[in-house]
Amino acid sequence: MILTVTLNPSIDISYFVDTFQLDAVNRTELVTKTAGGKGLNVTRVLQQLNVSVKATGFLGGYTGERVKEGLNQMGIQHSFSPIKEETRNCIAILSENRQTEILEAGPKITEKEIAAFLEHFHSLLKTSDLITISGSLPKDFPADFYQILLEQATLEKCPVLLDTSGKSLYHALSGKFKPYLIKPNHHEIAELLNKKASKTIDSLITDLKNPLFDEVEYIVVTLGADGALLKHGTSYYRARLPKITPISPVGSGDASLAGMAAAIQQKKTITDILKTGMTTGILNTLETQTGTINVKNFDSFFDQMIIDQI
Repeated sequence: MILTVTLNPSIDISYFVDTFQLDAVNRTELVTKTAGGKGLNVTRVLQQLNVSVKATGFLGGYTGERVKEGLNQMGIQHSFSPIKEETRNCIAILSENRQTEILEAGPKITEKEIAAFLEHFHSLLKTSDLITISGSLPKDFPADFYQILLEQATLEKCPVLLDTSGKSLYHALSGKFKPYLIKPNHHEIAELLNKKASKTIDSLITDLKNPLFDEVEYIVVTLGADGALLKHGTSYYRARLPKITPISPVGSGDASLAGMAAAIQQKKTITDILKTGMTTGILNTLETQTGTINVKNFDSFFDQMIIDQI
């Protein structure tokens, strides 16, 4: 069982607009509404890959019930901790290959609700062999909260694939308990190291030699259409992607994490882990709905991935 953790879930609403204009009326005939948050995107892709998965996190209010309904309709297992305040909405406006996002901050969670979640999370670890943790922390959470989850998971020998950024990622990397995999982009790497962002492979390899990244088994630096760079121990791998015409980039990073999680659980080779993650990421960009892939096209794109050891 893979356990996915989404501490700040949402209902994701995507509006597709031909030409988006500020200070004007914009009309759309295509709208998607899904149970969202980065971790739930991961959950849906894992389920589509026929991987046993269960979702957890915090949910509250009418919006929280809508999230559960969406997961139930897809037959996805979930076990969330209840909160009093309302789960958030997140809006994406997609127009002319550009994406504008409006993200609500989300609910305030009490200390009692946090304690209840930690107890619940610990119980879920007993039936989990791999964990993904995705996205931002809820409002007013301590920046090192992911360290608490990493500690519990490490003690239960459950590897954690962590997809977050900023202070949350910094504290996760600088603490005693390390994630098994992280998936920053080149901008997030630069933010961690307080330097100017660079997308060149030589520069990124130098960055990843920083002691901050020590003891992390897999570091996958996503480069958008340029593929990805993976560090495993002292080895580096470059993924090159086939050219496509994307429909929507929303959730493609989450789909990549799902693919890598599935491949790691199945004990695939390093090359296949990276190829699987890149394939599920591309498949997501070809769909209008976030966190969705067409598994019938998996083998075709998987075979087109080029992985070179540097």
